[in-house]
Amino acid sequence: MQPTETEIADKIAELDPEIELIAVQAPARETLRLFIDHPGGVGLELCERVTVQVRDLLGDYALEVSSPGLDRPLVKPEHFARFAGHAARIRTTDPVGGRRNFTGRLIAADAEAVSIESEGETIEIPFDLINRSNLVPEPSEVQS
Repeated sequence: MQPTETEIADKIAELDPEIELIAVQAPARETLRLFIDHPGGVGLELCERVTVQVRDLLGDYALEVSSPGLDRPLVKPEHFARFAGHAARIRTTDPVGGRRNFTGRLIAADAEAVSIESEGETIEIPFDLINRSNLVPEPSEVQS
């Protein structure tokens, strides 16, 4: 049985409470991919430490631990608030103002909704309608 995200996050917090579990994906039947973040950045050494920390909990799975990357998923209200001013893509389960896909600059976020400036207008999207969202790397962030 696959451990819950909460169990994995709690185990990682024992190692360092500043490590944030961003997402858990199961790209294959017996593989788990963990995306982590840390205020000091995520490097190979931190990924290795997290792998060792959760190995007993996830012993039946092939495990991949990595940083969220430039197109970091946004899954919690705090993520949207932290990255206000950055470019993002949001996909909703139901239409908001006749659309389900939004790309633009994050304006603000609270526990109920996120505001994004998209196509010249500011749209407020309730969190319960967000299906997927991530940062959009800007040209200055992408290295050749």
